[in-house]
Amino acid sequence: MEPTASLSGVGTALITPFDRNGHIDFKALERVVAYITERRTDFIVVLGTTGESPTLSAAEKQDLCQAVVALNGGRLPLVLGVGGNDTAAVAARCAALPEGFDYVLSVAPYYNKPGQAGLFAHYQTVAAASPKPVIVYNIPSRTGVNVETETLLRLSNEVKGIAGVKEASGNLRQIDDLLARRPKGFAVLSGDDALTFPLLCLGGDGVISTSANFMPDVFKQMVEAVRQGRLEEARACHFKALPLIRLFFEEGNPVGIKAALHHIGLCENILRLPLVEASADLSRRIASAVRPA
Repeated sequence: MEPTASLSGVGTALITPFDRNGHIDFKALERVVAYITERRTDFIVVLGTTGESPTLSAAEKQDLCQAVVALNGGRLPLVLGVGGNDTAAVAARCAALPEGFDYVLSVAPYYNKPGQAGLFAHYQTVAAASPKPVIVYNIPSRTGVNVETETLLRLSNEVKGIAGVKEASGNLRQIDDLLARRPKGFAVLSGDDALTFPLLCLGGDGVISTSANFMPDVFKQMVEAVRQGRLEEARACHFKALPLIRLFFEEGNPVGIKAALHHIGLCENILRLPLVEASADLSRRIASAVRPA
């Protein structure tokens, strides 16, 4: 299976905006997609953690996918989040992947706590079912399991259709080992906004970023500067982004980023339970940080 679009650079993990009645706000979605596209996002990730996918119904997910495909108009590669802890169900959803998507992003099974053999078999099954290449999403802080380097290397070498990994383990030793040993064509993307700069310097391919909903241009400049050997410029981008990243994640994701986008007029500051909007103090500090002086 060959990828249909490039998997590198800055991927924005798209929010799902809601209106005051709690429904998907498609007008706000249009504004956000236009905003990130104009600011040089390289690809868009739909229905990830940032998109509050666990709280969306099947019908809402379908409507959201159709809307993003239409708004994108074929300009950027699209990645669809398809994850879960029932391998058969995840594989079935991948098999029915909507038109217009270039990759699947699939989080490691959570709660069940499979071993490495189980993780390998899970992704082998998912990749076999998916008509598009699969990106492994490794985020042990949420799933309770770590997809170890040896497992990722087995997947990349032995399983057709495994395109890369979104690495959010926070373990630079593990990431370093993976980058040193990965086969050609296996993409390693940062899943931790704050670790994007060091991962790029180690040879990583890019980032799938929550913060890029607000500042994809800063991450894009960082990626380009590292690729072209302008490390001082890239480091400056990192330190420019870092205070905002810390604010955006202080009370969890997508709590902070939705507050930021609300303060610049892109969407309502509304989340679905069990998530609630940012505290008054955090919201004030985010407003001060993101609004033009």
